[in-house]
Amino acid sequence: MSTLKSSAMRTVDVARRAGCSVQQVRNLERDGVLPVATRTAAGYRVYREVHLHSALAYRALAGGVGPVEAKRTLRAAHRGPLPEVLARLDAAHARLDRERTDLALAQEAAEAISAESVEDARPSDVMSVSGLAAALGVRPSTLRHWDAEGLVVPDRVPPRGTRRYSPAQVRDARIVHQLRGAGYRIDPLRTLMPVLRQGHRPEDVRAALAARDANIALRSRALFDATVALGAVLGSAAAHDG
Repeated sequence: MSTLKSSAMRTVDVARRAGCSVQQVRNLERDGVLPVATRTAAGYRVYREVHLHSALAYRALAGGVGPVEAKRTLRAAHRGPLPEVLARLDAAHARLDRERTDLALAQEAAEAISAESVEDARPSDVMSVSGLAAALGVRPSTLRHWDAEGLVVPDRVPPRGTRRYSPAQVRDARIVHQLRGAGYRIDPLRTLMPVLRQGHRPEDVRAALAARDANIALRSRALFDATVALGAVLGSAAAHDG
């Protein structure tokens, strides 16, 4: 049976050890994620350690930065030079660091916003689309999009149906703004915001942000694992070239 140190491996060997299908291995070779395999006289692919390490590195990288960027990084690792690979890894770490910073800010802001009382608000304390957009630092079209998605639904003033945001709706908009800034997508917010509107429960916001924090941690660990795997790719490639 082939092992990690075997001089030659079949497609199925790489697939089993990398935890993917035979077709995926072929696709990764086609996409340049794996170096081009040598062929036997009968046309069968022959893979080496660099191919297995490349497949493992791709799987880890895809979990950290997504499949598109993972493919670009592996192709850069095969063609060189090394600084390009390092720059891509640095950029990935920087993105995760920004996400962590934004998340921490969102957690602080959401706690403060959720604690605010709107019970003593006056009927005149309403905001227009343009006024709220300016206060949040977003475009009016962003608020209209949130309205269409059911995230923050303002009142409509006849006869033209002009949007007007009550203090409670302004608070909704501020929470959505913070969650969006922390990386939350529209789909999960569609589920979360109706619950918040029913009771503005701080624990729901905390749970949403905690889920985002867990996702960042998973991608950070995947990126760490990918860095180790990429080192093995570069080492096995150098040994093979030598």
